Amino acid sequence: MSETRSDAELLRAIAADADRRAFEELYRRYAPWLTARLRGRCADAGIVDDVVQETFLAVWRGKARYREEAGTGDAAGWLWRIGSRRLVDALRGDGARGRLRQALARLRHRDEASAEERVLAGVEHGDLAGALVRLSPELRAVLQATVIDGLTTREAAVLLGIPAGTVKTRAMRARKQLREALA
Repeated sequence: MSETRSDAELLRAIAADADRRAFEELYRRYAPWLTARLRGRCADAGIVDDVVQETFLAVWRGKARYREEAGTGDAAGWLWRIGSRRLVDALRGDGARGRLRQALARLRHRDEASAEERVLAGVEHGDLAGALVRLSPELRAVLQATVIDGLTTREAAVLLGIPAGTVKTRAMRARKQLREALA
């Protein structure tokens, strides 16, 4: 019957000896927990799975160093800090790539409306298309990110490169302007 090792013992074995069994045990112990926690922050399961893998890869390769300071409960917090930072980096990376794609698309098709703009322009219920066209580009971008793309306020903030509070304010202003235009 094998003895269950503490988190600190597992981490020491991984760091000192590249102990594969210790790594597998740590992974089994914390990967489901880390995945569940990150999914509370990001709805994209693919991004979350990548972040979990990158987190444990950093542990295996020794890029993340565990410092045993406050005892046994520290490993979960340490893994959470690594994972949450990698999630923010992943979301920022997607946001930057998305903005680059949008900028390139605007350069290629300056006179051509985007697919979203064509769909929204074709809306026949009330004067929604006209009201949307009259919104400023900043307000439309927030609506697209939060309503059409279904992003959370935080995800939209990262995608658009603006603070979360600004996303909330612009979303409120956009909804108010739409209500007034459609009244």
